[in-house]
Amino acid sequence: MSLFLALFVLAANPSICKGQRENTCNVVLKDQYIEWGSDTDIVYLSSCVPGKIFWTLNNRRVEESQWRSVNSTHAVFSLRNFTHHSAILEWHSADSHQVLGGTTVTAYSKPGKISCILYRKNQSDERSANLFNCSWEDQMKPSAQIHYAVLLATSSNTFPREVCKSNSKYCIWTISDRISLLDNVTVTVRSKAAAWEAASDPRAFFPDHIRKMIRPKLTVTPFPDHVLVKWLRASFSKACHCEVSYSKAVDGGCLTELRPNTIPERIHGRMLIEEWDSCSNYTFSVRCALHEAPWSDWSEKKTVLTQLKKKDVKPLLWRKVSEPNENGIRKVHAMWTEIPSTCRDTFTSIKTAPDGERTLGVDYKEASCGRSTCDVYVKRGAHRIVLAVLQNETMLVEDSVYVPAIGESLPGVSDIQTSTLEGVILVSWKAPIVPVTGYMIDWTRGGNQYSWKESQHTNTTLSGLLDKQPYDVTVTPLFVDKTGHGAPALQTCSREGDPGNVAIQVQAKDKSAAVSWTVSSREVCSGVVLNYTVYYSTQEGPQLNITVAGKEQFISLKDLHRETQYSVHVEAAALTGNTKSRETVFYTKRFDPELFTAVGVSGSIGVLLVLLLGLCAAVGWKKFKKKPVPNPALSSVGFWPAASQTEGSCPLQPFCNPSESLCDRVYTGEALCPSASSLAARCDSNPAGDRTEEFVDPPTVTAPADPVKSAKAQHLSAPDDSMDLLLPENGQYRRQTWVESSALSSSRQCKRVSVKQTVKIAPVTVYVTLDMFEQGHDC
Repeated sequence: MSLFLALFVLAANPSICKGQRENTCNVVLKDQYIEWGSDTDIVYLSSCVPGKIFWTLNNRRVEESQWRSVNSTHAVFSLRNFTHHSAILEWHSADSHQVLGGTTVTAYSKPGKISCILYRKNQSDERSANLFNCSWEDQMKPSAQIHYAVLLATSSNTFPREVCKSNSKYCIWTISDRISLLDNVTVTVRSKAAAWEAASDPRAFFPDHIRKMIRPKLTVTPFPDHVLVKWLRASFSKACHCEVSYSKAVDGGCLTELRPNTIPERIHGRMLIEEWDSCSNYTFSVRCALHEAPWSDWSEKKTVLTQLKKKDVKPLLWRKVSEPNENGIRKVHAMWTEIPSTCRDTFTSIKTAPDGERTLGVDYKEASCGRSTCDVYVKRGAHRIVLAVLQNETMLVEDSVYVPAIGESLPGVSDIQTSTLEGVILVSWKAPIVPVTGYMIDWTRGGNQYSWKESQHTNTTLSGLLDKQPYDVTVTPLFVDKTGHGAPALQTCSREGDPGNVAIQVQAKDKSAAVSWTVSSREVCSGVVLNYTVYYSTQEGPQLNITVAGKEQFISLKDLHRETQYSVHVEAAALTGNTKSRETVFYTKRFDPELFTAVGVSGSIGVLLVLLLGLCAAVGWKKFKKKPVPNPALSSVGFWPAASQTEGSCPLQPFCNPSESLCDRVYTGEALCPSASSLAARCDSNPAGDRTEEFVDPPTVTAPADPVKSAKAQHLSAPDDSMDLLLPENGQYRRQTWVESSALSSSRQCKRVSVKQTVKIAPVTVYVTLDMFEQGHDC
């Protein structure tokens, strides 16, 4: 149709032929508007340019099969299923790529997918005005240039009437009294712009299928065993279906459940909720709808506090018994599952009595009981702790636990094993010989707060633990009316943490460095270190490493460079993770510090030896200077026996020992000669014989100035006189003389004489000079 229209336009307009003669190219029906997804043909002058041509759509080349020649002067370009909001079509010369002509094509669409709702303006009043709300879809973007109109027809009035106008894709209007809500309704939407106009397909609706009920009126009443939900609905004469929603706030969120409910005609809504948590706040709401009609708005929300259900009260009473004091009184720490504080008019009572007696003891609730714990004191015998849970003075639950007597023989479990896996402690044990009804497992962190659970098996898992914390676990067997003795397990960590902080110390030398480290942790459950890795490197690299066992805390780095900067750190590795120390920088020395230490010690020892030797030399020299050297001028004269008289006698003893210094044998006045017995032993070759020794006193001689004259002087007749003469008052040397006693004389010379014979020996004068000491003469 469009093709024939374009050809007709060309025939009626002679300017086109004129333009052809002027060799101009043109496109017929420029700036077209077509419906979204439809087809159209574009006629153009193909004879205005020789050679081949090609077309582009939004600068993209299209296939050659989309255009064809109509006659010798005109051709047609065909668009199929056009889905662009707007497109630019251009045709070009294939030789020069010059644009020969073009046009713009814009798509429009008709409204579709119409939906309508019939509802009351006031959702709380069923007598309020009825509103009609229709919406639709359109491929066109809303703009002020596009206008929509809604046309309405009923089964009683089939002629469509315009009831609403809008520039948006919806329209709301009030139903007049002239329109019956019992008739079927047909809706048509028309869209119009300056260059085009389109209308949707008619859509028929049944009023009950589009009527939205007003929201119900809700009431909620909690009871001990259920919650009653009731609501009043509109459209009472028709059947409907409703949905009840109730939710509980959990962990900052909301846990919601929906309960469907179908209500026949002329009946209001009613529902019993039996699944709920005791003493919790629940929020309820309800909505309803007619068959195939949209849902009403949710009713106003009602929040109620549920009551304590008897079946939810499970106190699980347990106790921990401490050691008795000196009076045999024991503290029993009773504990049970806490009753929520939101449970109104509910309280607990703890009582204790000796086991086997019906009369219960004193109620300790006011004294020391909390909401989940209570401390009571019992004596040596067996007792029973009784817990009562009451609500409005009505007994809900009663539970009791047995406390064994001191020294009571009861079986217990054995071989308790614990392990840890991903923050959960696994516990297992061996059952006692006697049958049990179950086991009670309790655990604590520090003994201040306990958790406990009951198990029918010989193993269990403990979860919900604090991370990296130690726990003490106890397992107690349960019997029909008694409890056994609890068996503790070794302290177990919920999870081992990373190794503690690693602190290192470095002592650098010239070609080596000693690296030591310590591991400290504030956490009790730090992981066991498997190994340490020491990383070290220079500034230029590369990084080297050495790994040692977890028990080592020292290593020596070898083959380092002198006067070089190194960085080192230690990494501790465990199964749970690794911990890295801070990086430490150190410098190697030019020389080994131990060399300076060795040199210093050796020098100190040498200095001490030199000082010691000097001291010894000084002391020796001082002693030597203190020794008297005889002055011949002050010496006395003695008699030296003749050579013939020395036979059988010992020579002069002080000069007979070559190993002794001559100076050492110069006797002072105070010096004593060897004993007579020792000298006699040396001089007497026959100790059995009886001999007498006769000593001749030297003559007393005056001290002459001339030594020759001194030798001729007369000697004294008595030794005492000689002593007096030879003792100068202020002499430089002490005197040298004969010893007065016979024993001292025998040290100088002795003579073997028969007992019966006395031999007289003539005295020999001997003069001792200093030349003898200087020349080293022997006797």
